[in-house]
Amino acid sequence: QVQLVESGGGLVQPGGSLSLSCAVTGRSFSNYPMAWFRQVPGKERECVVTSRWIGGSAYQKLSANSVKGRFTISRDSAKNTVSLQMNNLRPEDTAVYYCAASDLRLTTGAMWNAANYEHWGQGTQVTVSS
Repeated sequence: QVQLVESGGGLVQPGGSLSLSCAVTGRSFSNYPMAWFRQVPGKERECVVTSRWIGGSAYQKLSANSVKGRFTISRDSAKNTVSLQMNNLRPEDTAVYYCAASDLRLTTGAMWNAANYEHWGQGTQVTVSS
């Protein structure tokens, strides 16, 4: 059984940093897309960073415009984890953050769509407030 478990959420002041981690058990997704989404009440789940394997040990990594230059996704195939480093956090980054993994070899465009990810973590709350 595949499980994704996030950790690292919490309360941080504007301008601060936070790192989220997602541990995967049950199988490896090293050759498949993984991403971080976030959701606030009343809004659709939004992909903030996504990645897909492109051969060897290389991954294509993409960031939404709203987080570009501030959020970074990283993957550790040996540990079967995916992480999200968030810097210069803003109040509008407040949300529940989810890691997700896909069983499909997605195209670049498809990587942004939550419907293409079959496996999800339980979510971790990130609150940016002074």
